[in-house]
Amino acid sequence: MSGTAKVHPSATLSPSKLELLAGWLPKQAWFQGDPADLTQVARYRLADPDGEVGLDGMFVRSGDVVYHVPVTWRGEPLDEGSLIGTLEHSALGTRYGYDATTDPIYVSELLRVIREGDNGADIESADTGEALPNPTVIAGTGLPPTVDAQGQVRLIRVLDPEHEDTRAARGLLTVSWTLQDEPREDILAVLR
Repeated sequence: MSGTAKVHPSATLSPSKLELLAGWLPKQAWFQGDPADLTQVARYRLADPDGEVGLDGMFVRSGDVVYHVPVTWRGEPLDEGSLIGTLEHSALGTRYGYDATTDPIYVSELLRVIREGDNGADIESADTGEALPNPTVIAGTGLPPTVDAQGQVRLIRVLDPEHEDTRAARGLLTVSWTLQDEPREDILAVLR
């Protein structure tokens, strides 16, 4: 198990996560949607072993397309990271949101989950300690001991079969979830 991610379900965010993404997504070559119609349709969490960085994998939809947008949330700026923007969190103060692919904590945890065949973090309310439901199930495939665990990971940003290229894959990160009452299985990352 990847541990437990503590979240603040009653916190207010200014701007909201979607408002922050609406300014950043149009600058990404893989985003072909309309930032005015973004909706968050699901999410998953990984857990920072030190409990300092929020590792938030969001699925947002624009039109009929679902995008995989992992974001890390930090209390201090990250050197070398690709900043999406900042928001004010009513419980945690200023949070710096980064494209998770440029944050070493996310990349390290993503690789670990794939290599070890682990899954996403449990989600718990930081306010009450209560476990929160998480209908999105992510899982790494794991690597046999004879497979070289080094390599590069490629994040799948557009969740459709056309973008799920698994050629030469050593390991995968997959997700099982539901969109509009329809079960889905998607590939989120490929380790080559």
